[in-house]
Amino acid sequence: MAPSSSPLPGHLLILYASQTGNATDTAERVGREAECGGCLAVDVLSMDSFNPSCLPGERYVVFVVSTMGQGDPPDSMKEFWKYLRRKHLGARWLERLQYAVFGLGDRSYSKYNFPAIKLDHRLFDLGAERIIEKGLGDDQHSFGYEGALDPWLLSLWKSLNQKNPLLLPRISDAIYPHLDLLGDAKVEVIYYSAPQDTTILDPKILIKRARSMSPALKCHNEGEPQFMLQMVTNQRLTKGDSDRDVRHFELEDRCSPISYQVGDALEILPIQNPSAVDDFIKRCKLDPECYITIRAKGWDKLSLMDPIKLKTFVSLTMDVTSASPRRYFFEVMSYFATDENEKEKLQYFTSPEGRNDLYSYNQKENRTVLEVLQEFPSVHMPFEWLVQLTPPLKKRAFSISSSTLVHPNQIHLTVSIVSWRTPLKRTRRGLCSTWLAGLCPNAENIIPCWVQRGSLPPPRPSTPLLLIGPGTGCAPLRAFVQERAAHSAAGPTAPVLFFFGCRNQDSDFLYKEFWLNHAQEDQGVLSLEKGGGFFAAFSRDQPQKVYVQDKIREQAGRVLNMLCSAEAMIYVAGSSTRMPADVSAALEQVLCQQGGFRKKDVEGWLTKLKMGGRFIIETWS
Repeated sequence: MAPSSSPLPGHLLILYASQTGNATDTAERVGREAECGGCLAVDVLSMDSFNPSCLPGERYVVFVVSTMGQGDPPDSMKEFWKYLRRKHLGARWLERLQYAVFGLGDRSYSKYNFPAIKLDHRLFDLGAERIIEKGLGDDQHSFGYEGALDPWLLSLWKSLNQKNPLLLPRISDAIYPHLDLLGDAKVEVIYYSAPQDTTILDPKILIKRARSMSPALKCHNEGEPQFMLQMVTNQRLTKGDSDRDVRHFELEDRCSPISYQVGDALEILPIQNPSAVDDFIKRCKLDPECYITIRAKGWDKLSLMDPIKLKTFVSLTMDVTSASPRRYFFEVMSYFATDENEKEKLQYFTSPEGRNDLYSYNQKENRTVLEVLQEFPSVHMPFEWLVQLTPPLKKRAFSISSSTLVHPNQIHLTVSIVSWRTPLKRTRRGLCSTWLAGLCPNAENIIPCWVQRGSLPPPRPSTPLLLIGPGTGCAPLRAFVQERAAHSAAGPTAPVLFFFGCRNQDSDFLYKEFWLNHAQEDQGVLSLEKGGGFFAAFSRDQPQKVYVQDKIREQAGRVLNMLCSAEAMIYVAGSSTRMPADVSAALEQVLCQQGGFRKKDVEGWLTKLKMGGRFIIETWS
């Protein structure tokens, strides 16, 4: 970690912790607006590049923190947070520091913006003074996290100006930034004629080289793919007349076993449509065959990497076919527009008055970078700006639904193929799920993959399990049942009680035969004879809707016995909407009504289970 030098009187430090890039975008926007306001020294740094022991020497710091998983901090924040929690740091350690915290989260998750909330409390406990109250960005807001960011920034600049007018001598330009002078891009592209020694046959090395060169991915340090897997099974689980397309994929390494454990997730780098990538390159008047290296401006020339083909770089690092550009993309576009009508429209989109219209045009329609550029044909942005502003091509994570004890050379996935209609009735499809659904089993296809440690820890064979997984939430729990069955074949195991839910028994009963086989056999791990059970809720098969929480209440006696078992663990997986809260309420009801416990005691006990890692919820939106 690089220590910070003594800050200048007009110094503003912005520290961010980002997992997918949103916090980075936000921090850079804070820095741009501070510079527009005349701040003489602005540093925008990732938390893992700043020495936290230097924090008492700073005067003004803005923290921008995203949320990952179930309220966990991003990887780049973990060491920083670990340092702040040291017991020897006293209540006056940060008495000179004035700070502000903005968090990025999703209100549909139970631990909404936890890293930002905890950071704000800890800084205050260490003696720092809040410039303004923390801001909490919400992905569920109609304008996304910018719905909270815009008013929060306005308040931040006004409060900073009151505390130190010299910090932002042109505060009106910070509040209402304009593009009279654009300045230079923060990246530099070096072009080469096609070198003779850059042919890369190993796709792993090619992916690593391209993605390590991308400034937008510089903090991810993902390295080369751990595995290049082949699709060997592509099976639709839902019936053809269902409006949902859920697939069972089997990915295989035919040469060696794959190292993972139940509860893990598989990250996949999707492949963009080659023709769409060609359209982007043609629209931007780029040479797809030229070789390039890319670096952030100010880097030492010795840090240049080996050249890579421009088309390869775009395909593997720049999401031009699925992600919508940020507002700053439109600001920069307006500077390069030569048609006055286009320039005027772009400037309106980026003004406070045009924010609603930009949201309707861009985010609600999920317009891609390619589409936006095609709709403003007079705009010709230099490639440096496109590299800096195009959203990075992100990996997609899927819960693994298999066990290495049963499939040592395979990873199974249960994937809902994403498709939706925009307000203008345009069909949109998820990049990764659609790509996977289109792959032919056993064809010459390769899927770049990384195994990610999951938030569902694998249980011991002797641990009783209460599993709740409606819809595709059954994916990681299928792996648990598969592994428990393998252990059961070798010796005694604890019972498993599983609650599954879907709309209709005939159309989307995922893995029906798998569950029933393990439930109906005398020695099946989900059989009543072994103390477990399998219970399915079909919400649309009768006039009165029935959900997993209703089945939990129906089976109150079995659930109570499971909950009262020593060392029993509860796993809940699935949608992040109402389901987790409804399931928790049903468990409370069982303990109160069937077990005779007081509500207050039950709430405390369940909280204790969560704190102890025995009641685990993994949800996604």
